[in-house]
Amino acid sequence: MGSITPCLWFDTVAEEAVAFYAAAFPDVVVHATSCYPTEGLADFQQHLAGKVLTIDFEIAGQRLLALNAGDNFTFNESISFMVNFDPSDNPNARQSLDALWEKLIDGGSALMPLGEYGFSKRYGWVRDRFGMHWQLILTDPEGEPRPMIVPALMFGGPAQNRAREAAEYYAATFDDSRLATDFRYTEQTGPASPGSVMFSDFQLRDQWFVAMDAGSTQEVTFSEAVSFVVPCADQSELDRFWAALSAVPAAEQCGWCKDKFGVSWQITPVNIAQLMKRPGGYEKLMEMKKIEIDKF
Repeated sequence: MGSITPCLWFDTVAEEAVAFYAAAFPDVVVHATSCYPTEGLADFQQHLAGKVLTIDFEIAGQRLLALNAGDNFTFNESISFMVNFDPSDNPNARQSLDALWEKLIDGGSALMPLGEYGFSKRYGWVRDRFGMHWQLILTDPEGEPRPMIVPALMFGGPAQNRAREAAEYYAATFDDSRLATDFRYTEQTGPASPGSVMFSDFQLRDQWFVAMDAGSTQEVTFSEAVSFVVPCADQSELDRFWAALSAVPAAEQCGWCKDKFGVSWQITPVNIAQLMKRPGGYEKLMEMKKIEIDKF
């Protein structure tokens, strides 16, 4: 059983994006790169033959997968990444936060300007030059430690006020899970009802997530631009996660599925890289919805 890994869908600029993050963030490691096959691609993919398919990399301990694809999907604020700067761990946390902000906003834009807010003495929400969303925050040193990088789910639009329901559903679906922080709205705040989630976090396997209900009307919702890869030990485990997380038949393709909240997942065998290297592996994967390991 492996860790859940966020997958980032880039419009053919994954290599450029990973290089940008390696220059912006501390502690970036590139683990592996895979390429498209030179044969067996569909007509619309021929221009990608032999080019980079995925880059498996890590930022401050958070494993990420950059996918080189087309312009089908674009990043939006429904899934961002919290970047926690903890003064108890880093005495120069504020300066480190400001330095990262300057790098990420170069060619990007601010959704919430860097400054002091009621929930943090230093916080800002930035969309970088590739469209990725980052929330940089100076955390409370008295709080329970969290990883530096944590994916954050914003439940708005059709998923409005379902953050707690989703967190509980995910925790029931994955073993070794726990619900942690849970702050609620006490009054109507935009579309967020009293009792809905202002901020919460939870852990699935060894991956932390943040979940919150949108406090202002959102024109966007979850998409395949950010998905979550779930490696499975065998077909039985794969079938179980597929049954729990696939709720939109039209979204089923190559191991990808979409749950009842609209969040996208990739349910894959833990040895998918080896299976893809088998003769015709890529073509076989393209023909599948749920992955059938024996068909490789």
